[in-house]
Amino acid sequence: MDRTDNENAALYFVDRHIGEGRGDKVAYREADGAKRSLTYGRLAEESARFAGALYRHGVRREERVAMIVLDQIEWPVIFWGSMKAGAIPVPINTLLSAAVYEDILTDSRASILVVSEALWPTVRAAIENNRFLRAVLVIGNAPEGTESYTQFVKDAPLEETVEALGDELAFWLYSSGSTGQPKGVRHVHSSLKATCDTFARQVVGMREDDVVYSVAKMFFAYGLGNAVSFPLSVGATTVLYSGRPTPDSVFEIMAKEKPTIFCCVPTLYAALVNQQERVGTPPDHTIRLSTSAGEALPREIGERWERLWGSEIIDGVGSTEMLHIFLSNRPGDVEYGTSGTPVPGYEVRLVNEHDEDVAQGDVGEMLVRGPSSADGYWNQRHKSRSTFAGHWTRTGDKYEQRGDGRFIYCGRADDMFKVSGIWVSPFEVEQALIDHPAVLEAAVVARRDDEGLEKPAAFIVLNEGADASITGDLKEFVKERIGMWKYPRWIDVVAELPKTATGKIQRFKLRSEEC
Repeated sequence: MDRTDNENAALYFVDRHIGEGRGDKVAYREADGAKRSLTYGRLAEESARFAGALYRHGVRREERVAMIVLDQIEWPVIFWGSMKAGAIPVPINTLLSAAVYEDILTDSRASILVVSEALWPTVRAAIENNRFLRAVLVIGNAPEGTESYTQFVKDAPLEETVEALGDELAFWLYSSGSTGQPKGVRHVHSSLKATCDTFARQVVGMREDDVVYSVAKMFFAYGLGNAVSFPLSVGATTVLYSGRPTPDSVFEIMAKEKPTIFCCVPTLYAALVNQQERVGTPPDHTIRLSTSAGEALPREIGERWERLWGSEIIDGVGSTEMLHIFLSNRPGDVEYGTSGTPVPGYEVRLVNEHDEDVAQGDVGEMLVRGPSSADGYWNQRHKSRSTFAGHWTRTGDKYEQRGDGRFIYCGRADDMFKVSGIWVSPFEVEQALIDHPAVLEAAVVARRDDEGLEKPAAFIVLNEGADASITGDLKEFVKERIGMWKYPRWIDVVAELPKTATGKIQRFKLRSEEC
């Protein structure tokens, strides 16, 4: 392979910036802890050093490097350094239990594991019986039986980026597990740039002078695009925060770091709006554009945010299997409560249970095709065959297309149910509930009544100060908005809803409670 034909993604996202004069520009800066920063030049150098350390340790091409790493400047160094060495970085959710870590590490057969010191107490129990790991690196103080990340890379040679084809495997992501056990999703080098050329460039319009802050963490697909590939594709700066995002921490970062692009999830948007409304004054910010994904954004939350911030939320739909957003609203063309239209470069279809296209206005499962589709699942051949159907990828989401071409989210395929013979979308009922000023969050599932028939059951989180006795009023409120048969027959007030780290409501947990 000629050097000019090298399609290793690290060349485009990291090494290219040195020749283009951005070596001294800050690529990443931390908003917490030691508040360190990392220039494009140091990112190129440190990622090459990590590649050299892997070689020195005997790591071979395509071996997996597992990452249970907080959002800190070592994260992009490890991710791109692994790719430079031809190894496969595997970022893993930092909020899992030891049992799930054990399953993922065994499933991936990673030979190297890198862990942030704060996560070690949980991870330690997950590796006791692991037979694949040859080294465990801890960023921070390394306990007995592990190696310091700093010592691992110390004095390592700077390796050049290995040659790779665009169709070669580059990295894995484990799905968020909103419906069960996480699956290893394999992505190729060219997919990263494909998402930048489509959503980041043609929808977001990300620029070199942008400062990006993603509440969504880098270990999953939405956050990986927001904080890793998108900013690096244009030479922007990314703000990292390793802690748990709360309204207070987000407002502090907005004030001190002054991001221009804000990437968040619906749950936190709701909390931010409610807190700002209690303050009673418009927020002080520099945000020119906000994005949302992980779960459909309720119309009422989007409208309240825009009134307060004077900035649109671009709500979109993506998946781990497609790497990032493929269906989205557009700046200047936002209609809250809809998922917009296909991102340039992607096509979607709505089909019935026989894979036949449904008529406009009917509900169907969404299939998508585009340049960032995954290579398949690791060690799950049956699921790969059922999800990746030729050029098309099954999303598992139910949608309706309006006459104007916009798509309306109806729910996960396994969340939909019929009442009086008519399909009911849990999301439609949830959105109606959230329209009530007393309700902060809502989740709707099917529950059988005394006659064995399925009816909507709602779990709600109330806004601060709201009266829990309003459930009867809420039923009438929903009836008036979306129809007599769709209202929740039962409404349970709860302190919080079960969610994945991406903010998706885990309705299967609510269904399993059978309450």
